[in-house]
Amino acid sequence: MKRLGRILIWVALALLGAGALAKIAMDRGESLNAIWFVIAAACCYLVAYRLYSAFLAARLLALDDTRATPSERHDDGRDFVPTSKWVLFGHHFAAIAGPGPLVGPTLAAQFGYLPGTLWLIAGAAFAGCVQDFIILFCSIRRDGKSIGQMAREEVSKRGGFIAQLAVLAIMVILLGVVALVVVNALKSSPWATFTLAMTIPIALLVGVYLRFVRPGRVLEGSLIGVGLILFVVVAGQWVADSPSWARVFTLGGVPLAFAIIVYAFAASALPVWLLLAPRDYLSAFIKAGAIFALAAGILFVRPHVLMPPLTRFIDGSGPVFAGKIFPFCFITIACGAISGFHSLISSGTTPKMILRESHARFIGYGAMLLESFVGVMAMVAACAMTPGVYFAINSPPSIVGATPDAAAATISGWGFPLTAQTMAGLAHAVGELTLWNRAGGAPSLAVGMAQIFSNTIGGERLLSIWYHFAIMFEALFILTVLDAGTRVGRFMVQELGGRVWKPFGRTGWMPSILVSSATIVGMWGYFLYQGVIDPLGGINSLWPLFGISNQLLAAVALVVATTILLKMGRTRWIWVTLLPMMWLVIITTTASYQKIFDANPRIGFLAYANVLIAQIAAGTVPAPKLVDTQRLIFNQRLDAAVTAVLALMVVVLIAEALVQWYAILSSRRAPVLHESPYVPTQWAAGYSGVAQGDD
Repeated sequence: MKRLGRILIWVALALLGAGALAKIAMDRGESLNAIWFVIAAACCYLVAYRLYSAFLAARLLALDDTRATPSERHDDGRDFVPTSKWVLFGHHFAAIAGPGPLVGPTLAAQFGYLPGTLWLIAGAAFAGCVQDFIILFCSIRRDGKSIGQMAREEVSKRGGFIAQLAVLAIMVILLGVVALVVVNALKSSPWATFTLAMTIPIALLVGVYLRFVRPGRVLEGSLIGVGLILFVVVAGQWVADSPSWARVFTLGGVPLAFAIIVYAFAASALPVWLLLAPRDYLSAFIKAGAIFALAAGILFVRPHVLMPPLTRFIDGSGPVFAGKIFPFCFITIACGAISGFHSLISSGTTPKMILRESHARFIGYGAMLLESFVGVMAMVAACAMTPGVYFAINSPPSIVGATPDAAAATISGWGFPLTAQTMAGLAHAVGELTLWNRAGGAPSLAVGMAQIFSNTIGGERLLSIWYHFAIMFEALFILTVLDAGTRVGRFMVQELGGRVWKPFGRTGWMPSILVSSATIVGMWGYFLYQGVIDPLGGINSLWPLFGISNQLLAAVALVVATTILLKMGRTRWIWVTLLPMMWLVIITTTASYQKIFDANPRIGFLAYANVLIAQIAAGTVPAPKLVDTQRLIFNQRLDAAVTAVLALMVVVLIAEALVQWYAILSSRRAPVLHESPYVPTQWAAGYSGVAQGDD
């Protein structure tokens, strides 16, 4: 009877999720209640985790808890550290959940709520979670090796070397821009700067407490850390309201850039138990807490989604960004459904800290589901605000007009009524001078979150506090990607350096740690500095590449995963990775071609460069702007070249993999797996970590 009862519960959840999805997809009334989004996402994720991830764990991967993991075999107290699955889940979620699930869905809302929501839910369950889980498993079985090393060993040396270079190049660009986003968020907010700065000593305190004072007492350490984090979040407002303290924590772009560079170096070089793991773990509480609070606010307030399911901009004429719904909705959503960056964490820090193979299901598949839930909540926050306000915040003046009255007239002409007085009143309510043309997704998301929170607690009088809390929350989301990504980048530099001089590849050798940490920080730090001092050049010109490069990385990870599954004899289940890989290849190659060759200058890099060249030739560019225009021409051509090179690298890797697959399937070559030898675990069944275990 108990089994029958459990089956009925899961059937009811599945039917409820399907019904909520049908309501979202088919509703064409005046407005749709946002509660349906929470129900659809929660039910679908629970069913996917219970059924699909269990199938992957048992049938496809055959997880084995009798096998010693890298953290047991290579425990060095620095990188390989046995860690509680709850602490590691917090670290992994904090490391993978960056700006993507917040900003991507917010920007994709210009197409309407329907396409982005469906891709967030389905893409995560059948693509993103699958990639994260399988890559984590593969890395655990290979002593925590990176995705580039696995590509080199399992696909081919040539393809793997190309993959390593491509991954490192994308990583440097990604980290530079992530750091720039943090700088831009913090330089106008002493509240956020103070709160983020205080998470560092709190993390050090918790790390020392769990390592030496009360080893294994995760509950105690969590209560101390979370209590202090909540205190500094509140204290941040006191700091911001104090003229003397506000001056201390109101920093310019260059000082903030160097402070972030120093912090990232420390997070990369210090033992993982001391700073990185506890800070990410504590940050995960704020991240998950804010998102679940947002979900609870939606359930309490029950706001209506005011954005239509599909807008007029699915034809590619969108003001937020140009491009048709295919492929640019999927490229823009990116991390909320599937992210190549996750494969770097799943083959970077996490496999070196995991206790049991069975934990890979909870950490790999489960953390990605939670990130996708973040994306759905971001979509709701963006679509619950008045569409006219959404487009006013996210559209550039070149599209809607340079003055408030002109912009309001343009947006109203699209069928989304708006007045300049509405935007002025909203800006005053949240404590900003203006909200016009605040492109990038983050400000509009903060407004949407603040409106939901203020309708739950405090009303209009607390709208500005909730708005600045949301800004701080977004910066916190992004910074945890930076520190974990830098440590993974350090591993990649050590791997490549180890091919030239073997001792350099030893991850525990201090000279190698310091040099490789300085190298990776210096590489992305250069782009960060250029972006801070020169907003027209440097890293800013590479923003359009991020969605494409991220999805190209995911395609690389799925190619490697498919190859390993074939070698494991899992041909019957190969569709699990092959289908999402093929979908990503179609999306990324289409987007790459359009971004390079499309004749629309708002889409094609080369077309925009040609427009600027024609303007210079016609003499319509003012002399003071001539240098900047020439820089833009160079940047557009550089974007086109980088896109082509990255896409070509992935095509070469796929070609190498196809040769390998054909040889395996035709029995022309005996498959050789490069797994570490089986070593039985010496840990008892209830063991939960030396450094940080369960209570």
